[in-house]
Amino acid sequence: MTWGWTAVSYLCGSIPFGLLVTRIASGKDVREVGSGNIGATNVARAAGKPAAFTTLFLDALKGLVPVLFAACAPGAPPMLAAACAVAAVLGHCFPVWLRFRGGKGVATGLGVSLALAPWAALAGAATWLVLYKLFRISSIGSLAGVAVALVTAALTADRQAVYGLAGVSLLIVLRHQGNIRRLLARQES
Repeated sequence: MTWGWTAVSYLCGSIPFGLLVTRIASGKDVREVGSGNIGATNVARAAGKPAAFTTLFLDALKGLVPVLFAACAPGAPPMLAAACAVAAVLGHCFPVWLRFRGGKGVATGLGVSLALAPWAALAGAATWLVLYKLFRISSIGSLAGVAVALVTAALTADRQAVYGLAGVSLLIVLRHQGNIRRLLARQES
């Protein structure tokens, strides 16, 4: 049961909405623009804000839906939703369809957070928004939002949700290694 749910979650997470939305909106391949990332920030560069918002929504939804279904599955083990959360973000970051080169997992992480620990998701999203408005650097907001979401989950959610979000947070931080290096060198644009 667990392996089936996590496989479905990975496959949902691996749907490259940024690539698809950018192609529909502008005819471009988002991987050939800006950072080459398939996430909403790079979609904004390639196809504009409406396409970026659509990508953000769909990327969050592909994390939210499988985790919610797993959490409601009859006879589901306590860690199933958390495992599905990690699998969905893994799918976004390493999609089988794109030779395992995907996004950084932030929007999909928002979706799984909404399913596992809604207060944490809201705190993380608010943190991203405030810091993005202040600095105009998405990675600052993303990394701080992940940290705030994890701390909020530790204070408001059950242990399984915290474990799942810890795994998701680790993936997101690892995917932001280049951004972290550029931030430390004051070269992040």
